[in-house]
Amino acid sequence: MPVGQQWTREEEPARLDQPGGLVTIVEGSSFMLSERSGDIRPGGPAGLFVLDVRAVSSWQLRIDGRPLEALSVSVTDPYAATFVSRLTRVGGQVDSTLLAIRRRWVGSGMREDLELRNYGSEPATVAVELDVASDLADVFDVKAGQAAPGIGHRQHGDALHTSAVHDGVRRRVNVNERGDPTTGAVGPSGISWNITLPAKGSWRTCLEVSVVVGEHEVPLQYRCGESPAHSRPSLRLAGWRRHAPQLTAVDGRLAYAIDRAVDDIGSLIIEDPRHPESPVVAAGAPWFMALFGRDSLLTSYMSLIVDPGLAVGVAQTLARLQGTREDAATEEQPGRILHEVRFGSSGATEVDGGHIYYGTADATPLFVVLVGELSRWGVRRSVVDALLPHVDRALEWIDRFGDRDGDGYVEYERLTPDGLANQGWKDSWDGVSGLDGKLAEPPVALAEVQGYVYAAYLARSGLAVERGDDLTARHYAQKAAQLRSNFNRDFWLPDLGWYAVALDGAKKPVDALASNMGHCLWSGIVEDAHAPSVAAHLTSREMLSGWGLRTLATTMPRYNPLSYHNGSVWPHDGAIVAAGLMRYGFADAAVTIIDALLDAATVNGGRLPELYAGLDRADLPVPVAYPTSCSPQAWSSAAPLLMLRTLLRLEPDMGAGRFVVSPVPAEQLLGEVEIVFAGARVRIGRAADGELAVSGLPAGVAVATETPRTAAARASGC
Repeated sequence: MPVGQQWTREEEPARLDQPGGLVTIVEGSSFMLSERSGDIRPGGPAGLFVLDVRAVSSWQLRIDGRPLEALSVSVTDPYAATFVSRLTRVGGQVDSTLLAIRRRWVGSGMREDLELRNYGSEPATVAVELDVASDLADVFDVKAGQAAPGIGHRQHGDALHTSAVHDGVRRRVNVNERGDPTTGAVGPSGISWNITLPAKGSWRTCLEVSVVVGEHEVPLQYRCGESPAHSRPSLRLAGWRRHAPQLTAVDGRLAYAIDRAVDDIGSLIIEDPRHPESPVVAAGAPWFMALFGRDSLLTSYMSLIVDPGLAVGVAQTLARLQGTREDAATEEQPGRILHEVRFGSSGATEVDGGHIYYGTADATPLFVVLVGELSRWGVRRSVVDALLPHVDRALEWIDRFGDRDGDGYVEYERLTPDGLANQGWKDSWDGVSGLDGKLAEPPVALAEVQGYVYAAYLARSGLAVERGDDLTARHYAQKAAQLRSNFNRDFWLPDLGWYAVALDGAKKPVDALASNMGHCLWSGIVEDAHAPSVAAHLTSREMLSGWGLRTLATTMPRYNPLSYHNGSVWPHDGAIVAAGLMRYGFADAAVTIIDALLDAATVNGGRLPELYAGLDRADLPVPVAYPTSCSPQAWSSAAPLLMLRTLLRLEPDMGAGRFVVSPVPAEQLLGEVEIVFAGARVRIGRAADGELAVSGLPAGVAVATETPRTAAARASGC
């Protein structure tokens, strides 16, 4: 499959809103979807996925030929779940006496501990069968509902093997029983056991599913006989959790969402075995368990308040994979930051070993923005210095390739028919339209991308100031000022009172009312005089659903609350817009959006999915799910972390010795907060007299109330 072709498919993706719901457990680039019983029935989207391939397409437990009755499921950790079922009743029995407990861990494969308990007063002899199938289907074929039938097994001793060759790379799935070999029998359709359970007794076995790519066996993270608590994913998540913000608040919604966010992001962290010092984050389960440039940059930016180490790993990895040549097939260009990496048919097991596609307009400036944040959060200067050459290459891409016609704006137009037609975050085919409903003709210059470029220029200027490079600092401050001036001239629509979503190929404004301009508030490119009108439109009834911010106003021709980008609610979008509103002083508007998102998270067990329908809260008492939404999804999971930073009005700058914090007067949301900053645990709250109280700051850092960004923008004349 050519790189990027998956993005042009127009088939309806496989639905995830199955009856009873699917259970998702995730670790790094591996994930598993199953029914609430723990079973995987063939023919749907469920399965165990490792390195973009479905390693298990059927996993069904039967006792005496009958399926079990699901009782409960508990996702004890993001990568672990416990399923409890019972044998269905037969004859005149009132209650079943046989219980099945399946404890499952996912990590580059799977471990499942199966336990049967007999609560009866008599021994029970039962025939237990586990039907197993592996279709080794590509994740995008599964997503599109086009997976081929399962592949037959080959029995080898006490194990099952399934193998297939795709594009010259052989993959093999091994299913091993690690229990008592005298009770089990391996056959072509799975594993069976004949067991006699004593009265009040139990029986246990353990199963492993591992994957071999070429000659390389992917290291299984959870093995039978070993303590799951001592595995690398468990230890890594425990360390990540130790950095989590701690909140004491009257209203626990934010704390609830923060706890879930930390766990979900921790489960999506990917470690490259060749570069364990540079962790990255997968975009989201189930369809995007791979490195995405834009997603990882925004997620790690939002997660700075937990641990800047993730942002460092993301920046280092993207720098390592930064474009070096021109290649129309992958849209690679010198200095460009990638859109995505896919393992697919590459046979790779490392993050940087898969197919790379570069077709995105915004990842490159966002890369510069993220590097600019690293020193503010206390990352070692040597780490940031090593990234500076890549920052400058990214800025060269903006000038040489991003700005296609020399007008000062970054535009996009795909270089291959297999690439993305739209290359901003609203990357569906119909994601950019005007008041007349017509789609924007390329090349397209998105409003928010110009804002990201503006922020990138200021970030590079700030990095130069820290290093005493006055010439570079002035150069990029002047570029930022010029871009801001031109943007407010060309994108502002005075008759409508909002900014154009984009300029099309004829440099005409694409004039729909959409959430894009809220990102422009976040970046600071919006002229102060226009900000009140922007804020009013963003918080109008047409844009706010009651559960968050719509991507497109209800008054627009292409509005559809059940669409992907034309009226749905994306939590990360709302969180960024709330941060932008707060930046310009619209605290009440920002809190309104945050409050709605926290309500949505609470209804959804603390988790914010990738997106949900933009239907009005007055019509329905719960947010309506989007049937193919990823959950957990990285930047939606990270959204509560940005909300916390926004409510704190937190802008640390370790290099300048400033810790800017000025919590909004929303005590029901915040209360006392403790975060880790530059290795110190910092407490933020209120003293008995109501004054701000901050303790635990590193030596040489003082509390400030004016944001460095505002001061820098004023100094540069922006």
